Amino acid sequence: MLNKNIFIFLKNSLFYILFFLFLFLFSCQSSIKEHPYPVTQNATTSNAMAVSAHPLATRVGLSILKKGGNAIDATIAIQFALAVVYPRAGNIGGGGFMVVRTNKGEYASLDYREKAPKLGSRDMYLNTDKNVIPNLSRIGHLAVGVPGTVDGLINAHTKYGQLAFAEVIQPAIDLAKNGYQLSPKEVNRLNKTQEAFREHNTTMPVFVREASWKVGDLLVQKDLAQTLTLIRDNGRAGFYEGITADKIVAEMKAGKGLISHEDLLEYQSKWRTPIIGDYKNYKVISMPPPSSGGIALLQLLKLVEPFPLSTDGFHSVDAIHTMVEAERRVYADRAKHLGDIDFYPVPQDSLLEAAYLLDRMSDFSKDKATTSESIAAGAFEVAMESFETTHTCVVDKAGNAVSLTTTLNGNYGSKVVVSNAGFLLNNEMDDFSAKPGVPNMYGLVGNEANAIEPGKRMLSSMTPTIIEKDGQLHLILGAPGGSTIITAVFQVFLNVAEFNMSLEEAVWASRFHHQWLPDQIMYEKDGLDNAVKKALEDKGHTLNERAYLALIKAIQVLPNGDLQGVGDNRSEDHAEGY
Repeated sequence: MLNKNIFIFLKNSLFYILFFLFLFLFSCQSSIKEHPYPVTQNATTSNAMAVSAHPLATRVGLSILKKGGNAIDATIAIQFALAVVYPRAGNIGGGGFMVVRTNKGEYASLDYREKAPKLGSRDMYLNTDKNVIPNLSRIGHLAVGVPGTVDGLINAHTKYGQLAFAEVIQPAIDLAKNGYQLSPKEVNRLNKTQEAFREHNTTMPVFVREASWKVGDLLVQKDLAQTLTLIRDNGRAGFYEGITADKIVAEMKAGKGLISHEDLLEYQSKWRTPIIGDYKNYKVISMPPPSSGGIALLQLLKLVEPFPLSTDGFHSVDAIHTMVEAERRVYADRAKHLGDIDFYPVPQDSLLEAAYLLDRMSDFSKDKATTSESIAAGAFEVAMESFETTHTCVVDKAGNAVSLTTTLNGNYGSKVVVSNAGFLLNNEMDDFSAKPGVPNMYGLVGNEANAIEPGKRMLSSMTPTIIEKDGQLHLILGAPGGSTIITAVFQVFLNVAEFNMSLEEAVWASRFHHQWLPDQIMYEKDGLDNAVKKALEDKGHTLNERAYLALIKAIQVLPNGDLQGVGDNRSEDHAEGY
């Protein structure tokens, strides 16, 4: 009888042990479903800070900073890590821009924007009737520009890096080889893109599988790990020559793309003179063409500088009206005058000249909206934007600062993964004017300045920016968001400078956007109260609600010298320092 009772006790105990073990495992799985790693979107520290679009990438950058790497080392490490853990926008198959401010107060900007292939031509996306063929510049092999990311990151490391390049890229190799758990938003994106991956790839990439992806699933990318290893061991030649170059060209031939070995071999990133200007007691350092961001941002700031924005108040009718009217005029200028400065005489000085900007607002009325059809690009003599972009800000212990924006353009770029190489290719050819006057995927209109030419860089809205206050490093910011990047950077800066917001408040506040055409104010859901919307409509504005506008990442140097990093609460951005 005793033995039988012991048996029953042990049997029941085993049941409860297994039951509670099941509950524990279920609890862990539930936690994973919520998020596989913690996300911090507002952090303050005294030494160094990094903010990026993914927690794992930010932590890679932080590990480099702790090893003695500088802000450039950390930024490069973050970018390679994002190519692994943030495939919809992080990349080695795209391009971007970097703005640097050293702790000695020196400025530099690096252009590693993609280029049109040598076989690219002005009318390559038009049919026999000279009309744009839908989606040809947006999806598939023909949409791909010559990638610049790898050359750009190596170029930046050569000029500024402190740690060995192999040490900087190794964390990305490890993440690709060992895998990482998928977050809720990445799962959602991957599952939505399965059909496009299947349609536009010559061999099925690792992103495609029969069962739906789930939160916490491990994504292992062995082909990408091998490609990154070749870059580690061979530098630039590990991508633009040899095995990887052969794979890119083979992929192009398989899908009727245009990029050749010659295109890859000849690609070079380029150091350019930053766009620098003042707004009251602030100095703004931003990106020159082929980015439209720096010129447009400074135009916007100079256009609104004479107006009493701080007195009007944040999101007041008068402040929004003034800022929108400035945005309308600046985007009209963008459409006509901005392009690759190596191919087109962009009138930088004229666009930023005080008398010209004063004249641009001469027909401004505080009571009535100007119609976009009545606004042409400004006239003077000229000597003859996916949201799936990503931004990174880093400040190191010595005070060096980097603001970098990089992109594939659309979500997962062209949807094409290079066979047996594991990385996505961009669809940046859509950022050219496929036909002057016809909008791209972001509704932006371009003109002759941004027409397709072999070897030319396409115009961009990316606006990596560094701001000084009274001569000292003050703010580092930028964003993904296509055509809305410029206005988001503009508004977040004004939130700090004019509306006295903390950085967290400034980044998380709702935003609005106007880009000349279409003639409408886009505003974020629940971002404007009904009375403000009605008053704007009474002035003649048309309003269009959107889910969100751009995703700002920023670092601010606080009065006591601490660093505050803020990621956007609209996404899974992560800020962390030490």
